[in-house]
Amino acid sequence: MQTMSECPKAIHHLEEVMGTVVTLDIYPKADGCDADLSAYLARAEAILQLADDVFSTWKPSSPVSRLRRNEITLEQAPPEVAEVFELCGIARQISGGWFDPWAMPGGFDPTGYVKGWAAQCALEALISSDVSGAIVNAAGDIASFGAMENNQPFRIGIVDPFEKSQLACVVELSAAVATSGTYERGNHLIDPHSSLPTARVASATVVGDDLGLADALATAVAVGGAEVLPLIEHLDGYEAFIIGLDTSRLWTAQFPFASTRDREKVRDDGSNAER
Repeated sequence: MQTMSECPKAIHHLEEVMGTVVTLDIYPKADGCDADLSAYLARAEAILQLADDVFSTWKPSSPVSRLRRNEITLEQAPPEVAEVFELCGIARQISGGWFDPWAMPGGFDPTGYVKGWAAQCALEALISSDVSGAIVNAAGDIASFGAMENNQPFRIGIVDPFEKSQLACVVELSAAVATSGTYERGNHLIDPHSSLPTARVASATVVGDDLGLADALATAVAVGGAEVLPLIEHLDGYEAFIIGLDTSRLWTAQFPFASTRDREKVRDDGSNAER
């Protein structure tokens, strides 16, 4: 019989995958002394590694690389490829074409979707009656459910792209959050309409129910700028916050700032208007 001191503690795990480090934090239920959280972690790890093997454009033998070279058809690829292919098409339509994996150099490149998709799938492997909450953080794009052991909600800071040691705001997270911009990786975003590297805002953050779609929409807003914001405003379950190249701030009506004080700080720091 386990004593309270033997009850499982929260797990913090680093997984090197998809050219980055994904962190997984798993919080057990307070009464979960019989839970084996390592089994959930192993399933999540396997999902992330499979996504890397299937979708990496850096691995010449991956199914997506072979698909890009027309060596295989979509029907010959693993079923995960067809699933992501379809989801990318939906994201392209929702974003008004500002997110378009088919317009990338070298052909279909789902990288802007699949990292969030894989993290979301890994998170779903952690959902259990033994777990009070979990976070899967894929280089700042985060999928979550539940809460920490003390039932406190997850709160995520959004970096100020002009002062990277400072936070622009804090988000109270209920599901997923993704941020896109050029302040970390340089000018790597491609405008699908011109095929040129483009970013019309300094930072674009999207929160919503699914990290794959949030990731794609954050890319769309970063590339398309403020004109894409109304598309998010009218999309159920998703909200957006942007920091302009001139340091201005804009956000959709229900963007989940952690507090009224946080919202007012953002407004004082240079918001033009709440949309």
